[in-house]
Amino acid sequence: MTRERLASSPPDQPGPAHPPHSSGTTGTPGIAAATVGLTKVYGRGDTRVVALDRVDIAFREGEFTAIMGPSGCGKSTLMHCAAGLDSFDAGSVRIGGTELSALDDRRLTELRRDRIGFVFQAFNLVPTLTALENITLPSAIAGRRPDPEWLERVVAMVGLSGRLGHRPGQLSGGQQQRVAVARALVSRPALVFADEPTGNLDSRAGAEVLGFLRDSVRELGQTVVMVTHDPVAAGYADRVVFLSDGRLVDEMAHPTPDRVLDTMKSLDHRLRTTDDPLTTH
Repeated sequence: MTRERLASSPPDQPGPAHPPHSSGTTGTPGIAAATVGLTKVYGRGDTRVVALDRVDIAFREGEFTAIMGPSGCGKSTLMHCAAGLDSFDAGSVRIGGTELSALDDRRLTELRRDRIGFVFQAFNLVPTLTALENITLPSAIAGRRPDPEWLERVVAMVGLSGRLGHRPGQLSGGQQQRVAVARALVSRPALVFADEPTGNLDSRAGAEVLGFLRDSVRELGQTVVMVTHDPVAAGYADRVVFLSDGRLVDEMAHPTPDRVLDTMKSLDHRLRTTDDPLTTH
């Protein structure tokens, strides 16, 4: 692993506690987002790279999904396309019942603002604003006030009740990422996308942030999709999907760090033997 793995493994996890959603049979989770035949190509001719190769995947409501794979496999590209942050060349992306390719730039911006929360490796906080002001900034930009009871519940869940008046420079890295998590959750988005959310944190702070993301699924009914390189981080999820060379190649329910690591080793070995011209098959 190129970065420090989180020091402590996640606790034993029961299956995801799915809240009832208005998506069919009562108590059966619906689909928060889905791709069909999703294809993304960079460059042309000799520089042409297929980042995503006809990817079909569904992210279920009230579930924590981790996306993993070898470096350059397309996992961040998949998240960016599924979240409406990047265009794609072929296929379909839907958020709930909305097809993203049918939206113009204004409507796509509104969809991201109203229905999607984002947590990135960089905290992306405004340094001159307090923690509370950073948390409520997207709502303020949209001209809305967050529900006070929901805001209090989210702030309490991420353990920031005593730090709301502090600016980012007065907070630790873990506390800043907690602000970012609260900011992503406070508007009650349909789903939250997290791209390497513990990449800039030490193992203890990373474990706390992962616990908050997991709790947002179990306690708040949130849907979370996380890109990560770390098997320990993936162990906090309900499901892990694996990409290789832009294709979905495996899936694991109720993951553990050891099982995820074994799968990643298998994928790495498969890539090495495929790329080595001297390897016999």
